[in-house]
Amino acid sequence: MMRILIADDHDVVRSGVRAILEGQAGWEVVGEAEDGKAAIDQALATHPDVVVLDYSLPVLNGIEVTRQIRTRVPGAEVLIFTMHDTATLVREVLEAGAKGFLLKSDAKKFLIAAVESLAAHKPFFTGKVSEALLATYLSSGKSSDTLLTAREKSVVQLIAEGQTNKKIAEVLSVSLKTVETHRATAMRKLNVDTTAALIRYAIRNKLVEA
Repeated sequence: MMRILIADDHDVVRSGVRAILEGQAGWEVVGEAEDGKAAIDQALATHPDVVVLDYSLPVLNGIEVTRQIRTRVPGAEVLIFTMHDTATLVREVLEAGAKGFLLKSDAKKFLIAAVESLAAHKPFFTGKVSEALLATYLSSGKSSDTLLTAREKSVVQLIAEGQTNKKIAEVLSVSLKTVETHRATAMRKLNVDTTAALIRYAIRNKLVEA
């Protein structure tokens, strides 16, 4: 029996993915989550073989969720399932430990094949994603969306979602001082001095939905 966890903040998407996956003999969806923290909690509770994970999740984004799942549930492979395919995003989720990347627009054609590959601990990328990945090696410049570390992006995401520094510290399991440091560092790197500017950055780089 292959055990699968689905994490996406849209009910319709989760239902559609579940229908496709549970149509395969021997496959079972053991859990669903609608935000990043819930995805980690579900992974710890269910120990899935494959996690189908949307990148743009509330509370914690795909990079942070991937890193935590791969660290805390090392037997689980992560398939990033998203509508965004920027070269930077692909690189960052791979560095976090994801082994596959699938665009939602390609789900009907490739979702089953992608899950099969990851269940066998093999990588999976479609042609479009491979092109985006190649672009990271062909580009020598450093754009604004590569300036922040993954943890700094997580802090900026939570700020954009309206969370206080104290709540961010609780969600990320770090000290209040650490959050304040990440916030200040992010603002310095981005050369901004307002929360509104951080929110614009989060929207522009798909950390939150407008």
